[in-house]
Amino acid sequence: MPGSRRREKESFPPPPGMYRRMGREHWKKIWIGSAGNMVEWYDWFVYASFATYFAGAFFPHGNPTAQMMNTAGIFAVGFFMRPVGGWLLGRVGDRRGRKAALTLTVTLMSASAVLIAVAPTYAVAGYGGALVLLLARLLQGLSVGGEYAASATYLTEASDPRRRGFASSFQYVSMTAGQIVGLGLQIVLQRTMSDTALHSYGWRIPFVVGALGAAVIFYLRRSMLESEVYEADATGGEERGTLRALWAHKREALLVMALTMGGTVAYYTYTTYLTKYLSNSAGLPKRTATLVSFTALIVFACLQPLAGRLSDRIGRRPLLITFALGSTFLTVPIMTLLGHAGGFWPALGLSLLALVVVTGYTSINACVKAELFPTGVRALGVALPYALANALFGGTAEYVALWFKNAGAESGFFWYVAGCAAVSLVVYVTMRETKDLDLTRVKTAPKSRLTPAS
Repeated sequence: MPGSRRREKESFPPPPGMYRRMGREHWKKIWIGSAGNMVEWYDWFVYASFATYFAGAFFPHGNPTAQMMNTAGIFAVGFFMRPVGGWLLGRVGDRRGRKAALTLTVTLMSASAVLIAVAPTYAVAGYGGALVLLLARLLQGLSVGGEYAASATYLTEASDPRRRGFASSFQYVSMTAGQIVGLGLQIVLQRTMSDTALHSYGWRIPFVVGALGAAVIFYLRRSMLESEVYEADATGGEERGTLRALWAHKREALLVMALTMGGTVAYYTYTTYLTKYLSNSAGLPKRTATLVSFTALIVFACLQPLAGRLSDRIGRRPLLITFALGSTFLTVPIMTLLGHAGGFWPALGLSLLALVVVTGYTSINACVKAELFPTGVRALGVALPYALANALFGGTAEYVALWFKNAGAESGFFWYVAGCAAVSLVVYVTMRETKDLDLTRVKTAPKSRLTPAS
């Protein structure tokens, strides 16, 4: 990865008054660019947070852990569709514009939510219901595979160059907000419906809500403005958004995969998997485990802009390195203590500690990746390698955790998470700083070369 340093660093001088009040137009772009992201990730995470209620609906009765593993396996399959979505929708984003890609992704997500809401159970259609669930997850993977990159690229390009870290941090604010809404709805349903009703039909309600939310965001995105950086760029021609163009920046693509590895495993461990871990391993009631996750995620969302703004001042690498060090050395003790948390407050305190560490990655990873590529291949350059890393590490995190648990060696998963963070730490230490890069002057590699521009 050190070889990625060879590309010339184009920078701009930091002007005085760096943190003047952002204009209404900037906030509008941030809102529209991230609001759809919230709905996308609401649907994505609702599947995981409600899995404990519908796992038994699609598979034969028996070992609850085996049912959860089957459901988690389908969840992981969605991640393996993300590279396809990253390629297809990244190409759309680079050739047709960020607006076109963002509109298409939210349409696909709405369709997948409807499919899950109406999927027949095992008692009605045997494994036919599981096949419908699988199809819906494939559509979700396709959609989210493109959404992340289109949103990251749009928020990075549409913001003030001196505030890219702050603006792009709202991607994880919106992602986390989607999960908070999902968990909030789960808390409401848990307190207004019986456990039997939730297992029977109540779990379908959040997917209906997700489909309706996607329809609203589709309307908003039809009127969104294209980023000025994209509109001003006229280079690339027919090779915009192609794999050939991306190959010319293969070092940067590999860098995206490597720096994503530790972050995505840690993120999914302390968000998607946390509620199940507190319930199944720590022995907390489902309601208490859900409330812990809900409260911790609210604080986590509030931390993102603060960390993003800090990165605009001191750089991206210090935050990434801090995250990797914390995850490498604190994951095992935090997860071990969480497994013995006897109540709400100990579990919340440990969860917050873990999420504060993860903030060093989540708050700025979108802009760091977007800053590595020229405009003509930026969406694809972020989408495909990020989706590949998520398919290999993020999407499988929950399944790996349950596999270790089923094998009677649950602590092995803790060391797995720490090991992934250690690999990313090496990358963060050796990569170049991207804070002062001018997106309008990042060079496109010559057609005759198959190596990154230098």
